[in-house]
Amino acid sequence: MLEDTLQVFIDGIKNYFAHTNDPEVKIGTPYLVDNNSPEASDYTGIIGISGPNKGCVYFTSPKILLKHLLLSIGESETHEENMIDLVGEVANTLSGYARRSFGKNFMISVPVVIEGVPSAIHLPRQLRSYVIPVTWKSYNASVVICLQPD
Repeated sequence: MLEDTLQVFIDGIKNYFAHTNDPEVKIGTPYLVDNNSPEASDYTGIIGISGPNKGCVYFTSPKILLKHLLLSIGESETHEENMIDLVGEVANTLSGYARRSFGKNFMISVPVVIEGVPSAIHLPRQLRSYVIPVTWKSYNASVVICLQPD
């Protein structure tokens, strides 16, 4: 994956958190992982990618980060349904940001949200994924990108 592609997602993360009441987000160094055991936390919002690029992008986060993120965007109701909606919204927003950068042929699906460490994320074993570590407030989350090379 080209560095420019990773930068688009990093910029999308920064852009998303810029709209909170605490916009300071730290992006760690992206790293490659095998697709045997996908990176996952309490909630995961997955976006399928089709067109010339095929694969998926997902945002995975602990509950506590999502709870504080809800509060920071002015939502006082931090119940589970809102956290589920939020993790899907973050994944969708990041993918939409990438679509604007990559063009209309970078087609994205609606988000699928999985609760708990997912057994349902099936990534192509022959590929590797990039993990972008995200730290906000003191909580860690990740954006994972698995795209077949062009």
